[in-house]
Amino acid sequence: MKTIITIIFILMFNPSFGEFFQDISVSIKNNQQRLSYGVSVTDFNKDGKFEFIVTGFKFPNLILSHKNGYLENINTNDLFADQTRSTIGVAACDIDNDGFEELYFLNTDTYSGQKQFSDRLLDNDKNIKDLFQLDKNLRSLNLTAGRSVVCVDRNGDGKYGIYVANYGGPTRFYELKKGIIVDQAPLLNIHRITGGRAVIAGHILSNYMDIFAANERGPNFLYINENGTFKDVAENMGVEDTFENGRGTTLTDFLYRGKLDIVSGNWNGEHRIFLNNSNKFDDIANSEFNTPSRVRTIISADFDNDGFDEIFVNNIGEPNKLFKILSHGKLKQIQLSNGLEPLGLGTGAAVADIDNDGILELLVSHGESGLQPLSLYKANIKKSSRFLRILPKTPFNAPARGATVILNTNMRNHAKTIDAGSGYLCQMEPVAHYGLRSGEKVNSVTIKWTDGSLDNFNINQLNKTYVFRKGI
Repeated sequence: MKTIITIIFILMFNPSFGEFFQDISVSIKNNQQRLSYGVSVTDFNKDGKFEFIVTGFKFPNLILSHKNGYLENINTNDLFADQTRSTIGVAACDIDNDGFEELYFLNTDTYSGQKQFSDRLLDNDKNIKDLFQLDKNLRSLNLTAGRSVVCVDRNGDGKYGIYVANYGGPTRFYELKKGIIVDQAPLLNIHRITGGRAVIAGHILSNYMDIFAANERGPNFLYINENGTFKDVAENMGVEDTFENGRGTTLTDFLYRGKLDIVSGNWNGEHRIFLNNSNKFDDIANSEFNTPSRVRTIISADFDNDGFDEIFVNNIGEPNKLFKILSHGKLKQIQLSNGLEPLGLGTGAAVADIDNDGILELLVSHGESGLQPLSLYKANIKKSSRFLRILPKTPFNAPARGATVILNTNMRNHAKTIDAGSGYLCQMEPVAHYGLRSGEKVNSVTIKWTDGSLDNFNINQLNKTYVFRKGI
């Protein structure tokens, strides 16, 4: 009898035996079965709050806004919904410098090569319009099947271009030049033909935004930014991974040292944790993490606000996985029940504090081989946990995607990227979210802007979101 009581006591008071996630999918209104793919987080309707943007493959694209305790689709625009097209990839950034983010929707109606319908570049300026459908931009249409898209401020001036990872056709890099969409990829010598899959951008090697592209049926690319141009150094840096097929990819500070590393998932292949050393990346993934799976999206975030990031591995047709990054590079797997989704057809996922309570929500999309509804999870913790959120903005007052935020405390110097997309089809909220450890004291945060300049800010209050704008 005493043994049974002891076991019950342990289960009640040791959180490792409890559910890590709560399943709050019931809070999604009209959550129908559908084919969904990429997810982004942005404020597209300009109401001052972030929304989940969910793409649909011959199903409507959604704008999921949090209202009165529920997520509901607030889109009423047929062009945005675009349900006759096959949208899979999405990313948001301010390409016209009006202070608001535009949305790039990547459509793929064929597996590889030439496709029928072009991508969309939506601007919400009084009315929603597709910039690609303007007469002056028709010659720049992307008519090649693609997968992922990422925003890149290559010159560090807050003016974003859009890198499109195509499959069986040349890579695109779109910028606005005097109001006209121009493909700069040939000029930048990055118009390579490969099996493009995932792509991320940020402070990987240089003081500007670098690009890592995880490819299929060919080597990965790692483009170092040299004064606004790009040089592929993947082979020299040890991240080519030529015989693997890239999928979910993200940036994380694995050692809490103020430096970003690359987490790269491979389809039915070994997953990587590429630790960023001075002249080489070393794969330090342990046996539990690198086990092959049908991986789609990989996310690094502090879901439970304990000051240690987790890595969520979203698989399709097999169970998801969750790992906690402890100190000194130790990786511990967390057993899941909620969020495991052993029969889930996961195609995408994104995180945001969508209800503004200081705890991240995880939205998982499903589809490809069958209709399934969306899933929504959040960590099973008390709202009294301590956190800090940092939202950097460009001189134009838009989210500074690709900037790096470093939390400086008595226990760590922890770098996080302001997600530019698209670690495979998806893009996270443009906020650096930190939970705080027991006994941890925050000294300051450092923002490394997309031009490499540094600003240090004192933090006087916790449990809030700070907005810092780069000086013009």
